[in-house]
Amino acid sequence: MTTPLVAHLVPAPFDPEEGIVGGAERYAFELARHMAERIPTRLVTFGSEARQMRAGGLDVRILRGRFVRGQRTNPVSACMWAALSDASVVHCHQQHVLASSLAALAGRLRGTPVFATDLGGGGWDFSAYVSTDRWFRGHLHISEYSRRVFGHAGNPRARVILGGVDTRTFFPAGRPDPHVLFVGRLLPHKGVHDLIDAMPQGLELRIVGRALDGPYLRELRTRAAGKRVTFLHDVSDAQLLEEYRRAACVVLPSVHTTPDGRTTAVPELLGQTLLEAMACGRPVICTAVASMPEVVRDGETGFVVAPGNPAALRRAIQALADGPALAWRMGQAGVARARSAFSWHQVVDRCLRAYEEM
Repeated sequence: MTTPLVAHLVPAPFDPEEGIVGGAERYAFELARHMAERIPTRLVTFGSEARQMRAGGLDVRILRGRFVRGQRTNPVSACMWAALSDASVVHCHQQHVLASSLAALAGRLRGTPVFATDLGGGGWDFSAYVSTDRWFRGHLHISEYSRRVFGHAGNPRARVILGGVDTRTFFPAGRPDPHVLFVGRLLPHKGVHDLIDAMPQGLELRIVGRALDGPYLRELRTRAAGKRVTFLHDVSDAQLLEEYRRAACVVLPSVHTTPDGRTTAVPELLGQTLLEAMACGRPVICTAVASMPEVVRDGETGFVVAPGNPAALRRAIQALADGPALAWRMGQAGVARARSAFSWHQVVDRCLRAYEEM
């Protein structure tokens, strides 16, 4: 019997030198990499030049793609068919891009089950004119919030597989310093402006993230004037791990409404930095936005506060600064929760079970 192969189709490569790197790309890469430890797995993605490589046991195929209507998050290639032809299961990451819709149609013709995990974003696609939900055998969501916001609540073909964290990499070590940490892209919906305004007198804030919005970065630096705020825009994976381990707490203060009055309907689908911080034994603070209350247990692994409320953030930060025993208990509870619910091993289990049952 032919050994089954799972092919993950990703619209942008997890490649800092070439691709559009973010939580969605990291999620797909890590899921495929850990799945490759259990079953033959291939990651099919796109780049400026075609090439093939291996990441541990994972077969990575980078196709030379063309951008649909110039959209960098929406590449497609005629070579997709060869890269997916021997797969027993195809798992698309992003439903609303042309490559995923074409893969779903090809799967229906060949009898190959095709699944979708919607990680936000998208581009021009057939789904702009007709629902493509039933083109896929099933929809695998990273949170209950994701399943609800994409209209799949109660849908028997929609499962929640959750997000994952590599607990072999992210684990507690050393003693923390008394500073607050933010990790993420520096965009208005991340709420970093509220965090800067919330900082208690004398405490240091370290902001780790790529600056993707020049005017917003200038606003953050203006708000940070006279405060102990350090911006780090380019850190290695090793440096990021050290930042987590050294922090007294990690804060993700995302908001729906940005300072200029714009509204972001889905600011977070998961909150990956919260998982990584918890796995490192750090207490976490987040806002009651999107899926983050599913990750953080208020009063147990950290605090969940109202969005757009610097005073509430300040009180939570101060409680952890003034209560080292509380911070330690929350950090330990976070480690236990990350390991019991969010390890990549468990996410892979949920995926493989969904593939088989659906």
